[in-house]
Amino acid sequence: MIAGMTSGPTATPPTSRLGPLAEPQFRLLWIGQTASAAGDALIPVAVAFAVLGIRGSATDLGIVFAAFTVAHVALVLVGGVLADRLPRQLVMVVCDVVRCIGEVVLAVLLISHTAQIWHIAVAAAVIGGASAFFLPASGGLVPQTVSAGRLQQANALMSLSRSATGIFGPPVAGLLIVVSGTGLVFLVDAATFVLSAISLLMLRLPPTKARPSEQHFLADLAAGWREVAARRWIVAAICAFALSNMAGSAFFILGAVVASTKLGGAAAWALILSGGAIGGVIGGLLALRLRPKRPLLVGFLLTSTMALPLLALIGPLPLLLIATASLVSVAGSQLANTWWFTMLQQHVPEHALSRVSSYDWLVSLVFQPMGSLLAGPLALSIGFPATLIGAAGVALAGNLGVLLVREVREVRWVDDTAAAPVSEG
Repeated sequence: MIAGMTSGPTATPPTSRLGPLAEPQFRLLWIGQTASAAGDALIPVAVAFAVLGIRGSATDLGIVFAAFTVAHVALVLVGGVLADRLPRQLVMVVCDVVRCIGEVVLAVLLISHTAQIWHIAVAAAVIGGASAFFLPASGGLVPQTVSAGRLQQANALMSLSRSATGIFGPPVAGLLIVVSGTGLVFLVDAATFVLSAISLLMLRLPPTKARPSEQHFLADLAAGWREVAARRWIVAAICAFALSNMAGSAFFILGAVVASTKLGGAAAWALILSGGAIGGVIGGLLALRLRPKRPLLVGFLLTSTMALPLLALIGPLPLLLIATASLVSVAGSQLANTWWFTMLQQHVPEHALSRVSSYDWLVSLVFQPMGSLLAGPLALSIGFPATLIGAAGVALAGNLGVLLVREVREVRWVDDTAAAPVSEG
């Protein structure tokens, strides 16, 4: 990993919607992250049926998901500071190694039939903690690999590859579970972390702009928060994300249980998740082209559709209708997420981007463990329908309520060749 080996991305305008893949550094990053996404697409089904396969309950599944998110939330600010201080691809490589080891250990426990719920929860916490460093670094690395005029398309392609692999991931995971059990699924995902690490080590990036002088950790955090607080639209948006993610966690907890008990098991849950993945592909393809004048206004209107799959689980509706609701919801979310990441990358200075991204992840996920932990007990206490209706209401309140903030409605694109405003880090 040698900085300064190439001249780096320039402000070349896109010649096609797939133009970012013509740039060698972005292409290398995209290939590695696509391989990793292919492995990650297997995991939601594997985790759910690893827990249920050892006689775990909806509450146990909630604990596992909460373990991932709590570890992520606890460490994400540290991850943001380190990613703004150190070479971002180096931070990501270390995270890939840690996640690979965690999944190999869990796979061995599952294959040997010695895994317990706490083993899966600990593995989830390790992987969630590593992701707390990986994601802020990734958010800051993409703009370093692609020219400014292709940034939206680069974000769309990253999202598109995750969604495309998600189409095949759930059914493949279901097949692997039926044939060989859940342990093999985790071994496959571990191998993709190796591929991701190799691609990151091969990156040859230009020297970054001068980083701010190293300060105490709390001073770095405070500087990052000033960048967030200076933009009211970021504060409002991440609060809306917090409500949405808390509500959305109920879908993954209760959806797996409904699929297991009323819709036919792992194959049904895989089909529902595949529907969402197809929606992600549709959203990613649209994100290559669509550029509304007010991206966050349109984005939050689209993400309000996340209430649909929650409501579809009531009853439940026929399997194909649930999968369709998931498709519509994820398509809207992928569009909105592409615009959101691009807004951050355009409006936030490069030297503070990972710290701002870490605050985004922190606030966005802070209530998700609560949603994961409460979904099962609430469903047992007040019933599945009432819990699902409540979650859908919270999702709608977050995504539509944020539009009352004028700054959210009025955020616009920065000219492709313009840099984010410079501020002290």
